[in-house]
Amino acid sequence: MVLISSVLLFALLVAALSMLGMSVWARPKAALDRVAGEIAASEEMMTHPSLAFRDIMKKLGGIIPASPRDSGLLQRRLLQAGYRSPNALRVLYGTKAALAVVLPVVVLGLMLSFSIGQDSLLGFVGGAAAVGYLFPNEFLRHAAKKRQKMIHRGMANSLDLLVVCVESGLGLDQAIMQVSKELQHAHPEISEEFAVLNLEMRAGKRRVDALRDLGQRTGVESVKKLVAVLVQADRFGTSIAQSLKSHADYMRVQARQEAETKAAKIGVKLVFPIFFFILPSLFVVTVGPVFVRIVRELLPMMNN
Repeated sequence: MVLISSVLLFALLVAALSMLGMSVWARPKAALDRVAGEIAASEEMMTHPSLAFRDIMKKLGGIIPASPRDSGLLQRRLLQAGYRSPNALRVLYGTKAALAVVLPVVVLGLMLSFSIGQDSLLGFVGGAAAVGYLFPNEFLRHAAKKRQKMIHRGMANSLDLLVVCVESGLGLDQAIMQVSKELQHAHPEISEEFAVLNLEMRAGKRRVDALRDLGQRTGVESVKKLVAVLVQADRFGTSIAQSLKSHADYMRVQARQEAETKAAKIGVKLVFPIFFFILPSLFVVTVGPVFVRIVRELLPMMNN
């Protein structure tokens, strides 16, 4: 009887969870309507919570006034971080305003719930507002710096592949497009930038202007050097393949020198970990038994 009851309860629970999953997550009717084309893609996308949150932040950011100087700096940093949406700046301002309001309210609620002194209430709330307003800027700076580091790390490989494509007979535009396709999985950041460069040249922008926009958009020194080499080769009519090959050799030498510099700094950087973490363990292992023996044997002899 117990076994039958357990089996029936398990079957009932499985049926209930299956019906709940089909109605909430699977939504077969919505899937059929989407396949049949009865629901437009735009209307279904607008129902997603992340898109609704983005629209709210965009509307809030459009209300907040911003100086042109800060807007230009943040727009350039957004491009360096990989955010290319035309509404990215408004979403950033909206997020800053929302965090500057939400964090002080949360901190105020926590302080009132834990009965913290009223004298420090204003300082904590003001600090929370400052953190909420400045945190998106720091997050954006960190994201841009990380992306620039990834682009710089993959520049040597992309240059070698670009040299191979140019020397095999492809033009510069076709070589850039091929490198963008080949590096899609290995170095997606460089692949994305080269794809944008190729699309700009296809849209009718001059190659020199598109290359300069690439250097300004990434903000990476190695990319700016590559842009300068390509612009000079295009202006003076020199061989692009030879210029790229010489620049690739220079980049390889520079990458080797950077690796040697980092390797030379390892000894200095290991001083503090060795002093604070490894030496105490060695002292415990080597001196510990001797100290225990002294306490157990020598001190009683001295007392006697």
